[in-house]
Amino acid sequence: MNEKKLVDAAILAREMAYTPYSGFQVGAALLTESGKIVLGCNIENATYTPTNCAERTAFFKAVSEGERKFTAIAIVGGKAGESIREYCPPCGVCRQVMMEFCDPESFRVILAKSPEEWKIYTLRDLLPLGFSSANLDGKGESL
Repeated sequence: MNEKKLVDAAILAREMAYTPYSGFQVGAALLTESGKIVLGCNIENATYTPTNCAERTAFFKAVSEGERKFTAIAIVGGKAGESIREYCPPCGVCRQVMMEFCDPESFRVILAKSPEEWKIYTLRDLLPLGFSSANLDGKGESL
């Protein structure tokens, strides 16, 4: 899977965002190990707490459909009605959700600010001390 295809899918997902309060639309395209692309967008709520990020929407949608192994995610974001101008990194909660399902050394997080311009990070780059199941069973460390 090439990065451009994943970035293009994230840009498409951004158009589906429901953001009547912030006007900040985020799209995510999650790549499964089998090659399937699962889209997610942010969905706001008037009470804010139930708001869900695009990345978590994609993960929860994929998991609810039986997917458990992922290789990459592309993320884009920006004000509604405007072109994407800056990179939009995932929030801490989304990084932790990624840690639940992804290998931090190999899972790629692609942040794009246009269909032609993006940066690639590993989950470990973005969450160097992530908490995982290894912390719970005492069989490993996330360091």
